[in-house]
Amino acid sequence: MFRWLERIVLACCEPLSRYLPSSRGEDYPLLWYKDLEKHSCGKFSFAMVQGNQVCEDYGHVEPGRQGTFVGIYDGHGGPQASRFACDHLSRHLIRFARARGTIDEEVLNNAVAATEEAFLDYVRERFETDPLIASKGSCCLVGVIWNGTLYVASLGDSRAVLGHNHIERPDRIVALQLTNDHNASNVAVRNELNASHPDDPNIVVYDREAWRVRGIIQITRALGDAYLKHQEFALGTNFPKFHLKVPITRPVVRADPEVSSRNLQAVDRFVIFASDGLWDLLTNEKAVEIVNTYPKKGIARRLLVSALDEAARRVKIKYDGLKKVGINERRTFHDDITVVVIFIDHNMLNRELSVPGMSIRGFVDAAPRQSKFNIIQQQTGSEEELDDMP
Repeated sequence: MFRWLERIVLACCEPLSRYLPSSRGEDYPLLWYKDLEKHSCGKFSFAMVQGNQVCEDYGHVEPGRQGTFVGIYDGHGGPQASRFACDHLSRHLIRFARARGTIDEEVLNNAVAATEEAFLDYVRERFETDPLIASKGSCCLVGVIWNGTLYVASLGDSRAVLGHNHIERPDRIVALQLTNDHNASNVAVRNELNASHPDDPNIVVYDREAWRVRGIIQITRALGDAYLKHQEFALGTNFPKFHLKVPITRPVVRADPEVSSRNLQAVDRFVIFASDGLWDLLTNEKAVEIVNTYPKKGIARRLLVSALDEAARRVKIKYDGLKKVGINERRTFHDDITVVVIFIDHNMLNRELSVPGMSIRGFVDAAPRQSKFNIIQQQTGSEEELDDMP
């Protein structure tokens, strides 16, 4: 009732920050966006669209003074694991980075491992009263820009794609995929599964028109999915969808991310971080072409609309017709989709923002909050600051 008054007071008390109203498409209420905001070395655009009855995607951007954090969490079986990862992974990353005084690939690995262990503890506490909590999992895509380097960690089939100028033809934009899809549809991934589980003839099975681990899940690396990693979380015959006829003796879904780093080069223009819902509908090249062709403002939303237009085209209806599809039927047309486009301004690399940007989580209507994504501690009490992160 008094949200407008809260905004006015906050604007007066924090004149250097600006209120970032959560935006939903007036003609498409399942679409949420932030058209263009600041981060440590440029601008970013952020958009989400809901496809499931309950949105299982979570997106998070922390534009701190010294660097920028991006998290894309694509849940499966429900939103519990993706929400947990969104709440905790950035905090773990900051703690490990502060302990080392920097960010590197080991910090990303440790942050993911700590989030996985914490979620398994969360499952363990609830398993007796809610056994299905063991079936909740999430893909995880994390990007960090720090000291002129882009770090990326990935579990699952969300994807980070770099748009950069061709070295010999600067007028041409090139798409470079920075992550691998951990999905059993990939021949190399199936071969890896078979090689690592030689005693399990059913480690990967073609079922329901897709290759699946144990005939259940397409994703081969993820946070959560405790019943596919630890026998203590085995689900019995009361849960036929998740019951394993042959018990596991070791994890069949991995929790270790693939981590990479890239020293940002003058030709590097932007990075698209997105859940697989986007890549199911747009190629890397098409997405990069769209970002390169149109204005920065609203570009994440434009990517979503292009994907939805393609979803409509595939079933021979118009985009306006897709907008009218109810939430109970929408998943047959498209998945939840989360997109963050990070533009890289090389004149701003290795500089600190005088004022941090605003911490943003997709679909969350909350008062503005300055990012606390700071690695070099400025004062005592910094650990307590992490408890205030969204």
